[in-house]
Amino acid sequence: MKASDRRTLPRCDLSLTSLGLGTAPMGGLYSSTSFADAQAATEAAWDSGIRYFDTAPYYGYTRAERRLGALLSDRERGSYVVSTKAGRLMVPDDSVGDDENGWVRPLPFRPTYDYSYDAILKSFEHSQQRLGVVEIDILYIHDIGPYTHGDRHEHYWRQLTAGGGFRALQELRRDGSVTAIGLGVNEAEVVQDAMQEADLDIVMLAGRYTLLEQMSLPLMERCVRVGTGIVIAGPFNSGILVGNNKFDYKDAPADVVQRVQALKAVCDEFDVPLPAAALHFPMAHPSVVSCVTGARNAEQLQTNVAWFEATIPDEFWTALRERGLIDEAAPLPGKGE
Repeated sequence: MKASDRRTLPRCDLSLTSLGLGTAPMGGLYSSTSFADAQAATEAAWDSGIRYFDTAPYYGYTRAERRLGALLSDRERGSYVVSTKAGRLMVPDDSVGDDENGWVRPLPFRPTYDYSYDAILKSFEHSQQRLGVVEIDILYIHDIGPYTHGDRHEHYWRQLTAGGGFRALQELRRDGSVTAIGLGVNEAEVVQDAMQEADLDIVMLAGRYTLLEQMSLPLMERCVRVGTGIVIAGPFNSGILVGNNKFDYKDAPADVVQRVQALKAVCDEFDVPLPAAALHFPMAHPSVVSCVTGARNAEQLQTNVAWFEATIPDEFWTALRERGLIDEAAPLPGKGE
């Protein structure tokens, strides 16, 4: 399996490289990233054959979109695929501090949730300007659902439905401003609901179909049936599968730590890096078109590519299943990957 391999979305003429570059780190997630490091990571991604780049207005409070736009500005527009997101308007605010919601030294623009028709169109226009492109390949609705909004979810859901947010998304696709539309979320249940409201070409699912967690398998199977592609984000479950103690952006609970230790034991037995297994596993599902990982610098990017392109024996996956560490219904990577 190569980072540069391409998979095509079932519903539209758009192909993504199997490995994509996520830009939350270049926005300053958890620690500041210099422009030079962001540039080096992007150039290393390009040299590795990666041609799918994902960003969002929220990352660094517009910093990631601005940086990615500058870093891709000299590339031929048809040579790469870019996705961004809508659902927050970034409002100028000089009270933004040096550490806001995990973003270190974000730019002075305060995120304000708004999923209404006018707000989706306005967010898209602002992203066009920050990225320096007219046609954005993929537009995701960002972070809708009870996981993000709690008891305010119904309010924001009505903005998407009765308030015309989904209608704006579909109009952008119909007039050719975007090629594909979808959701970028951390929860599977809201995707099921959204599929009742709009024809989604693609879903970016963060942390919900990983080596550690496969509870979203019913959604994945539905996506296969209706032709909705899945982009896997958060394949390391906020970092616990690469050696830190974060899970879902918080300190990992004891049961999760125990499960990771069991996975690591099998990895050690077969001399397989745990992060490599984490990148390979979701790619075996037929709904998956790409896996997106972040990288803070060129070294991290090159390490991710090496893990992604590593050879893993079939016996390793069989052992994980036999020991109850992978759902019986989950497709396993195998020969020829």
